[in-house]
Amino acid sequence: MQEKLSIKHIANLVGTSITTVSFVLNGKAKEKHISEKLTEKILKVVAELDYQPNSIARSLRTGKTKIIGFLVDDISKPFFSGIARVIDQKASARGYKIIFSSTGNDKKRISEILNIFKDRHVDGYIIAIAEGLEEEIGRLISGKAPVVFFDRYLPEIDADYVLTDNFQSTATATQHLLDNGFKKIGFVTIDTEQQQMLDRLQGYTDTVKKVKAKPQVLKIKYTNSEDSTEKIKSFLQENPDLDAIIFAANYLTMDGLRLSRLGMEQLLSSKAVLSFDDFELLEFISPSITAIEQPIEALAENIVQLLLKKLNAGESKNSGERSVLKINANLNIRQSTQTLVS
Repeated sequence: MQEKLSIKHIANLVGTSITTVSFVLNGKAKEKHISEKLTEKILKVVAELDYQPNSIARSLRTGKTKIIGFLVDDISKPFFSGIARVIDQKASARGYKIIFSSTGNDKKRISEILNIFKDRHVDGYIIAIAEGLEEEIGRLISGKAPVVFFDRYLPEIDADYVLTDNFQSTATATQHLLDNGFKKIGFVTIDTEQQQMLDRLQGYTDTVKKVKAKPQVLKIKYTNSEDSTEKIKSFLQENPDLDAIIFAANYLTMDGLRLSRLGMEQLLSSKAVLSFDDFELLEFISPSITAIEQPIEALAENIVQLLLKKLNAGESKNSGERSVLKINANLNIRQSTQTLVS
């Protein structure tokens, strides 16, 4: 059986020390005053032998694997896949790799995933956790690896968060409708205790109450798109006086747009429509739909910066005060909320 190639083999072939080879492989040749000639010789042998450093062995030497665990409930959702892509780019530029995983609402699955991450000795975690998994995550953050949460705020968990300002973003969107002459604004959301959804609802209700308008809210116990579309249809039929609708998530917007399949597109076409979370379709359908665009680039940058700051300082999640950073979203104004003609 062929003996596995190691740094020791490289050092013997070059005629230098294991430490010198290690410094070169970790990009510290100049810092450690290793000559260019010796550095090139080491790198040439490494390339010829196609040597791949063992990440676990390297972690034992440096205390870091340069790997970050990324957990969301469903990475196929446009918001999560979008932010995953940007985080991967930004982490890679700083020398880190990301392991991505979807947890769903399965407690067994998240336990298995977390055990895999622990076996890989990941340096830290970026998490948007599904509702109902707070206990599992609570156990995770009691450990040494730092954690940064995004999207969902869990008041009972003392950790660091980078969030869209859901309250202010929805309040601004609701005010936009009021300023454009819409007085009877409905709000479609899900029946949940997720804080980001509660904040969106609160931003809407506080804003309409300021002008003495009555909040009219549909809360859907979400199971699937077909059931959601039926509930939206019934809500619109029962409230024909509504002149505008805000959907609290992009999948709810899609469920509303599916009314056209039922031959009931007039239920929405007669109203202003606004979506929380933008996606490409909304810009190109007719009329184009006004949407709140979450600041993915800014969220990703701040998530990576915050986690790497903690990693570089050698901090665990319990070090220092909790950091909760809220970032304003953008309101992309389109045809669906044009000013009412008096």
